[in-house]
Amino acid sequence: MEIFGKLEDIVRHYEDITAELSMPDVVNDQKRFMSLMKEQNSLTPIVDTFKEYQKNKQSIDDSLEILAEETDEELKEMAKEELAEAKERVEALEKELKILLLPKDPNDDKDIVMEIRAGAGGDEAALFAAELFRMYQHYIEAKRWKIEIINSDDTGIGGMKEVEFMVKGQGAYSILKYESGVHRVQRVPETESGGRIHTSTASVAVMPEAEEVDVQIDEKDIRIDVMRASGNGGQCVNTTDSAVRLTHYPTGIVIYSQTEKSQIQNKDKAFALLRAKLYDLEQQKAHDAEADARRSQIGTGDRSEKIRTYNFPQGRVTDHRIGLTLYKLDKIMDGDIQEIIDACIVADQNAKLAKAE
Repeated sequence: MEIFGKLEDIVRHYEDITAELSMPDVVNDQKRFMSLMKEQNSLTPIVDTFKEYQKNKQSIDDSLEILAEETDEELKEMAKEELAEAKERVEALEKELKILLLPKDPNDDKDIVMEIRAGAGGDEAALFAAELFRMYQHYIEAKRWKIEIINSDDTGIGGMKEVEFMVKGQGAYSILKYESGVHRVQRVPETESGGRIHTSTASVAVMPEAEEVDVQIDEKDIRIDVMRASGNGGQCVNTTDSAVRLTHYPTGIVIYSQTEKSQIQNKDKAFALLRAKLYDLEQQKAHDAEADARRSQIGTGDRSEKIRTYNFPQGRVTDHRIGLTLYKLDKIMDGDIQEIIDACIVADQNAKLAKAE
């Protein structure tokens, strides 16, 4: 099979890396050692799966040999069972290897910046945005990842007009990138006396964290303002000028960071968010230029796409991209979103496989 042509080369390269990692000069060169370790870790799933594939292929050959030569009916029956199991496993492993050999998104291993904004629906949209933030917070904490809030604009009644935060964790972008898009809630607001169901929205943007080498920012394109951090109603919550506002003239992007007590830390966070937004703009332009590629991906393209509906009266959540409906809204709002993410990953992989074949 053509797709497996390079697997032998990958195994040889993996073995070369393993041998190199035991060399004293490599062990003493931490940068080289860490780089090789990272490459080895990325190849391990492919190598392990290929070895299991080869083992099952051998099992098929052995079983066929027994069936051709053996006269003992009991042994032949056992060989038939082993043959059926090995064939089934080989089929599954072939698909797994094809998926592992798909071109990897270069951003998948990156940490991320997430931004949640209240959309249509006033106070109800802001309340929903705050609930989405708590949903992701619980999910991130359950995965033992780290979350850092850059900025939040609270309404004072438990809602959020917007919140921006960083997520640091293994493969964060590869998992949470499917959350980008418009999330819609359908429910009866507490303020609604007539019991009518209202529809509100909030948008979620998931951006890979960009290093300085990924995005060049010219100092003359930036205005930096420092001020005192403020809370709800505009009251000052800090007695020093620690809050930082960045204005990027070419794009009009304005970043505000006030969660840290140190001006330097707030400035670092603000620049991290600006780099992520500028990098994201470049990614969006690339997606726009490759319309077919964008359409084949699940939820990493159009930010205006309505991706999911949370229907409270019926206790259901529907992901419109993949046609998945789950009746466990309470658990999902408490951070149990892995089933949805897994389904998006599978749908994305199947779409890419279909395109590759």
